[in-house]
Amino acid sequence: MSGGRLAGKVAVITGAGSGIGRASAELFAREGARVVCADVSGEQERTAAGIGDAAVAVHADVSVSADVRNAIATAERRFGRLDVLFNNAGIGGPKRPITEQDEEDYDRVLDVNLRSVFLGMKYGIAAMLRTGGGSVINTASAAGLVGWRKNALYGASKGGVVQMTKATALDFADQGVRVNALCPGMTWTALVPAAKDGAPPPADGFAPPQPMGRWGLPTELAAAALFLAGDESSFVTGVALPVDGGYVCE
Repeated sequence: MSGGRLAGKVAVITGAGSGIGRASAELFAREGARVVCADVSGEQERTAAGIGDAAVAVHADVSVSADVRNAIATAERRFGRLDVLFNNAGIGGPKRPITEQDEEDYDRVLDVNLRSVFLGMKYGIAAMLRTGGGSVINTASAAGLVGWRKNALYGASKGGVVQMTKATALDFADQGVRVNALCPGMTWTALVPAAKDGAPPPADGFAPPQPMGRWGLPTELAAAALFLAGDESSFVTGVALPVDGGYVCE
């Protein structure tokens, strides 16, 4: 569409093959953005095909510098600029006490969840500065704000995302680049085993311990990302925004 809240903007979204990433790619495109859909799964092709000419798919392991740089370069080459970077890709990792975690678990969780944000901002912000600025959105988690049992590695990675977001927001606040984090609560994505086959969240029972008493939906996180991506949030930077049904309030 020619109008919309992101009209004329170009976005790179990682983890665009499913869940929050796919919902965000679809919403951003409906609101006028052109979107680079990046993922390692192959499902980014389906997301981009569903959007049409306003989207392009790229294969990207977000822990690999060359793949991240290629996603950014694709936005510039195909659409001429980069206005929005949504560092969304992530993994949950094994859920067990830290004494039972392997060093390989640590490396993988921190690489995918935190190193990826470093790489995305390193190369994405440089691209934004070439055209006057932009908006970076990093997917953190409610687990980056409060402790979750048997999630020390995941919580450390997402807490790192929160602090990297805040520090980087300060570094570029006077250069036209805003940097914010989304902190989802328990959301019905492929990180939930029961959601992997595309099943809808149950209407009753199996509800997560969130004050609203239900799962968050990818579309609800996408709506929050849309706000942070667009000009309506032009005076917002350095925020870690919980979108969690009230979870971190308890």
